[in-house]
Amino acid sequence: MKNTKNKWLYLIVLALIWGSSFILIKKALIGLTPYQLGALRTIITGFFLFAVGFKSIKSIKKQEWKWVILSGFLGSFIPAFLFAIAETEIDSAVTSILNSLVPLNTVLFGFAVFKIASTKRQILGVIVGFIGTSILILKGAELNPNQNYLFAGYIILATFMYALNVNIIKKYLQHVKPLSIATGNYVAIIMPAVVILCFSDFFNERTFAHPDFNKSVGYIVILSFFGTALAKVLFNTLVQISTPVFASSVTYLMPVVALVWGLLDGEGFSLAQALGSFIILIGVYLSHKRKR
Repeated sequence: MKNTKNKWLYLIVLALIWGSSFILIKKALIGLTPYQLGALRTIITGFFLFAVGFKSIKSIKKQEWKWVILSGFLGSFIPAFLFAIAETEIDSAVTSILNSLVPLNTVLFGFAVFKIASTKRQILGVIVGFIGTSILILKGAELNPNQNYLFAGYIILATFMYALNVNIIKKYLQHVKPLSIATGNYVAIIMPAVVILCFSDFFNERTFAHPDFNKSVGYIVILSFFGTALAKVLFNTLVQISTPVFASSVTYLMPVVALVWGLLDGEGFSLAQALGSFIILIGVYLSHKRKR
């Protein structure tokens, strides 16, 4: 009973945190490039996690490190850049809705890679989900002709990675402490982030001279602490006390939070896009709804 209550609390808190992440990325991109944002986000998050959890990585067994490293790249490192690149062309609210494909992809990879049997309902959910995604992208391109909706592909790729990551945590890292997993992730990915930052012209005088530089860095610090470091630990805990599909269902609620932020920031959203979003959620629901 306690786990049941806790998992819903974790789900709501994560939805509020991650739902606000998309607008923070959008604001940070005003003064920084996507590669600077992704690298800084990884580095700052790493420092936060090392400060509180570095000793905890001793509990990670030698044979578990390969899964911790893979989890770091799939669940944190690569998506940090993919989301930043995507939001240079498409609205933050649309990005959050496309991110709701994570539960659907969790089911897909569950039976395609991790040998979890599929049902007709799940297959139907996959088809419906892709129909909704197509509507969302096509109608979004019509509503915002100045935006390149091909960049939605970066978000879809990130959802594949998130889906693989959540299955890896559940299957191979179930008994590893959530803080240990999160800290171990960043032990693996912080140095590649430093290399990318060094080659991103971040240390160029023009970068520091940008009028929005300080604000952008401030947004990344907030994003790194709440949207990545704290959220990673909460999410890893949620995966362990529930199921991969339930944990990834946080993406149902995130678009609501992100849409509110997007509308407050002046982003447009049509009825056709709302229909596409609704169809995506139906597909996700069908893809993991269990028979009684």
